Amino acid sequence: MAHGDSALLVGGNRRTPSAASDALRRSGSSWALAAVAAVFTLAQLVLVRPGMGLGWDETVYVSQVGTQAPAAFFSAPRARGVSLLVAPVASWSTSTELLRVYLAVLSGLGLWLARLRAWRGLFPVRVLAVGGALFASLWITVFYGPQAMPNYWVAVGGLGAVGCFLRARENPRALWGVVAGACLMAWMRPTDAVWVTLPLLAAAAVGRSARSVLALVAGLVAGGAQWVIEAYLDYGGLAERLHEGSRIQGGLGPQFAVDDQLRSLSGRSLCRPCTGPLPDPAVMAWWAVLPLLAAVGLVVAVRAGRTRATLVPLACAGTAAVPYLFLIGYAAPRFLLPAYALLAIPVADALFHLATTPAGRWRPVPAVLLAIGLAGHLAVQYAVLERTVKRTTGHHRDWARTAAELHRLGVRPPCLLTGHLSVPVAYYAGCTSAAARGPNTNSTEAGIVGASRRTPVAVLTRPGTAPPAYARDWHTVPAAGMDLHVAPAARAR
Repeated sequence: MAHGDSALLVGGNRRTPSAASDALRRSGSSWALAAVAAVFTLAQLVLVRPGMGLGWDETVYVSQVGTQAPAAFFSAPRARGVSLLVAPVASWSTSTELLRVYLAVLSGLGLWLARLRAWRGLFPVRVLAVGGALFASLWITVFYGPQAMPNYWVAVGGLGAVGCFLRARENPRALWGVVAGACLMAWMRPTDAVWVTLPLLAAAAVGRSARSVLALVAGLVAGGAQWVIEAYLDYGGLAERLHEGSRIQGGLGPQFAVDDQLRSLSGRSLCRPCTGPLPDPAVMAWWAVLPLLAAVGLVVAVRAGRTRATLVPLACAGTAAVPYLFLIGYAAPRFLLPAYALLAIPVADALFHLATTPAGRWRPVPAVLLAIGLAGHLAVQYAVLERTVKRTTGHHRDWARTAAELHRLGVRPPCLLTGHLSVPVAYYAGCTSAAARGPNTNSTEAGIVGASRRTPVAVLTRPGTAPPAYARDWHTVPAAGMDLHVAPAARAR
């Protein structure tokens, strides 16, 4: 470890450890952060039921490489990273349980690598461990860690890229971590990767570090190349794909979604449209405290003479959050996972500063108050998690029951579904999904009617909602909270 990195701050004082204690610290670092990652993995397996079933977006990603159903329509904003991530399991198995276990273990490993390898020496071990625990204990992190979704992996890639970027000044080999982190982010969500790396590119340019700029650009290009090539092959160019992605997301531009994000904290996986009252103050409290503790962490860093190691992740967290707070008209709690991951380290640093003396001893009153606050925070997080898992599992079981009813009615593969929730239900039923309007438009009414003459087709609607004109004479059956309108060809099978 370089001398500049080995000056570890404890309670605001610098301490330069001996070679023996330095080795001991590294050993403790491995064990402490490995323990956090292991508990995180275990929490996912215990609290997020492996048999929960796949969600809407998950069915889209998994169907690209899986065997259960034809590939679902892949809209412009999506990237292929998640599909490739799940391919080692989904390409040969339809077991959701196995996929969940695989992703839980992989997400724990990712957290361990992003904390230990990338941030080693930048902060004391206890700060990194507690920062990792703070991030890993959020209901959002536990819920999405074992899911086939991109946002957690953008968070891991961003955490690794920022840490390696900071270490590269003393250890040029860390630039390989910058490349890997930027590549992972761009592989999962290219636009998010750009937002996260903007402060890094600015810092590298100001510091005239051509190697850091090259590493960042190389990572972004390596991870986003396929997405850009696909833009030219399928959309007529990069600008056209970005425009189509904006349309699908409701039109990107100056908007205020802070209150939408607050509403989503109660466990709404997608808040679109985001209406209704705000959650209970206890659910929102941590969100209000988070920026205050981040500010305290920055003050602590400035006083300790290590501003850069705190200011850079705070800046990246800020730019990661900008599009989802001020450029989009709806919310999902997972959108801010990269920001939470980067904020966790300065927040943990602030907590230790508040709870300990400059000599590193605990302050009894502040330490007890913080312990009580954190205990209450965890209780709220896991109450929200339990409700969210239960509600989500219920929705997925309804989709499975709907698929079973469709099979009973003669809508079996090869088949086609359209209408309300047709994308996930089609996956469960082994069918293709089609839409003649809306963000997932990939067909026309004429095309759907034509398909109904040669293959089983069904239109799904909300209860009591009239189907499209072409399906008004089709057989209608209620099933699991929706109406199924089945084409005559399917009933004749």
